[in-house]
Amino acid sequence: MNRLPLVFAAALAATALTLTGCSSASTTPAATAGATGAASFSGTSLTVYNAQHEELTQEWADEFTKETGVTVTLRNGSDSELGNQIIAEGAASPADVFLAENSPSMSLVENAGLFAAIDADTLAQVPTAYKPSTGKWTGIAARSTVVVYNPSLISEAELPASLLDLADAKYKGKWAASPGGADFQAIVSALLAEKGHDATLAWLTSMKANFTAYKGNSTVMKAVNAGEIPLGVIYHYYWFIDQAGTKENSLNTKLHYIKNEDPGAFVSVSGGGVLASSKNQAAAQAFVKFITGKAGQGILQTGTSFEYPVASEVAPNPALPTLASLEAPTIDPSTLNSTEVTDLMTQAGLL
Repeated sequence: MNRLPLVFAAALAATALTLTGCSSASTTPAATAGATGAASFSGTSLTVYNAQHEELTQEWADEFTKETGVTVTLRNGSDSELGNQIIAEGAASPADVFLAENSPSMSLVENAGLFAAIDADTLAQVPTAYKPSTGKWTGIAARSTVVVYNPSLISEAELPASLLDLADAKYKGKWAASPGGADFQAIVSALLAEKGHDATLAWLTSMKANFTAYKGNSTVMKAVNAGEIPLGVIYHYYWFIDQAGTKENSLNTKLHYIKNEDPGAFVSVSGGGVLASSKNQAAAQAFVKFITGKAGQGILQTGTSFEYPVASEVAPNPALPTLASLEAPTIDPSTLNSTEVTDLMTQAGLL
């Protein structure tokens, strides 16, 4: 990975100076070090509550440390686990930054009033479609909803044209998902945002009658590949990761993109936010800015996670279709409601 240009070091210093004038954390080394560039963060450490892929976030952390001298400690867990932990800890949380795979957990923390506003320069790096309108956190990556299918069990003509089609009795016993995971719950949150409470509950009730539950997207894909079930609803990167390797869990499968701004074309935004309680505001803001900058997004482009870059005009891995070609619905990530989704899924007997 190329080292960051000198302008990034200057940006870090500018962030530090700005926060010196307006933040209660201005007595920390990161906020008072002055205009000496990246070296001004020497001796600073950050704690990141990380629900993103561990290898990806470790790459981000290692490169950020090289460029700034900031030590980054990751506490890894799931979206809901870490989001709820931050809420339980409140202002006493040791977390400086929260990274989540799916945006409903970011909204959960935001609605609890625990995020600081993201610096304007960072938000400027991210297109409107991939950040919340509130500016309290920002998109850092994305993943697409796809249908993985086994062409020996179902023809292309028989595939659903909409996510809502899977409520039809003709798909009974023919599809799978992982309802207990944050990934699928984020997809349901998009359905809720697009179609409303009653339509979502009706769909989930039909889902309960029609589908087969597996634990985890990779397990869904394996079941489709093994011929246990014709199709499954997952995120795209599971398939692309396996295809880039041995193909042992995806060799007998293909991907179907629903498109047409349907909830089944939902692109889930992974988020990054700075905790208002952080005593290292300047360094925490700089970390989120680094992730959404060209160097951080470049790690997505060239790495092994096969997630989509969403910022700084960085193109995706060449193996992936472009984000524009997915024809995803336009949904403000801050409106996705994890609490209502789990309530509805519980009511439908899925959780």
